[in-house]
Amino acid sequence: MASTEMSGKIQTVLGLIEPDELGITLTHEHALIDLSCYFVMPEEATERWYVDKPFTMDIRGNIGKRWSHNKDIQLLIDEKHQTEEIYKYYLAGGNSFVDTTSIGIGRDPLALSRMSRATGLNIIMGASHYVPVSYPDDMDERSEQQITDQIIGDITVGVKDTGIKSGIIGEVGNFWPTNETSRKILRASANASVETGAAILIHPGFHPDSLMHHLNDLIEAGADPSRIIMGHLDTFPNMDIIKQVAETGAYLEYDTFGNEDTVWGAVADQPIFIPTDVQRMQRIEQLIEWGFESQIVIAQDVCFKSHITSHGGKGYAHILESIVPRMRKRGFSNENIDNILIENPKRILTFK
Repeated sequence: MASTEMSGKIQTVLGLIEPDELGITLTHEHALIDLSCYFVMPEEATERWYVDKPFTMDIRGNIGKRWSHNKDIQLLIDEKHQTEEIYKYYLAGGNSFVDTTSIGIGRDPLALSRMSRATGLNIIMGASHYVPVSYPDDMDERSEQQITDQIIGDITVGVKDTGIKSGIIGEVGNFWPTNETSRKILRASANASVETGAAILIHPGFHPDSLMHHLNDLIEAGADPSRIIMGHLDTFPNMDIIKQVAETGAYLEYDTFGNEDTVWGAVADQPIFIPTDVQRMQRIEQLIEWGFESQIVIAQDVCFKSHITSHGGKGYAHILESIVPRMRKRGFSNENIDNILIENPKRILTFK
């Protein structure tokens, strides 16, 4: 399919739709995911009992400091159960979400298509590569053009022989400090965006310097900043840095609503500053006051077993069931909320 055929449309796992069909949309979720790339065997003998233990409520209280040592929490791979979980979002009024499970963490096009049919949700599937610990063994040797061609193929032809096509480039994962292979993938993602008209969604390295560094790599490679979503901004408390990102025209994603457990202090030795949902709303209010309302998108980034409702988490419906009512009480207008949940996702997900 040529990019001209996609222009002005949104591409879901079941095919192209008109932008007005998208409706309420979360821009960063994972219906299915395998995060075992983060598994680390604990050094201490007394901690190894935790490795193969099923994630159940009796260990939930200590999961924050042990999440990388428990294999079960890292897996959301039960299609039937996950279909029931995402259907709760549909029942709460949701219409669509971006599944940002990119290469390296269990992307499953056929399962996503089945889940979309079963629930009535529009699912937009990601392309490109996740963080360095998930890279294929030969990633350093692959050329920028090879990576570009793979991303373009996922969007225009489909993933492998499934015929199911990606509708966004991402989440493109980064650590900090970055390395040349990660920058090569960013440039390839930019090239594919220019070629196809697809948006790019970035998982930044968790360091204040990473945001503009990743953006500059993309822009220097030809990407239009207004086609970039910078994810995980919740974890950056310095609003001056967020303002710099906003001034480029990039979209601003607050995507870990529902995650308020401050014990989760690091990923791959990168410190993470986890805010509360109140702080997330306060920061969004500040961005609206500064005039960046048209660039804000939100989500929950459900990606661990501790996030789903059957295991004590907030689940996929948290924003609609809890955050939107609280936003209204704080003074967000219906127009504010519609822009964040409908109009802004519709604009960024529409192919240029």
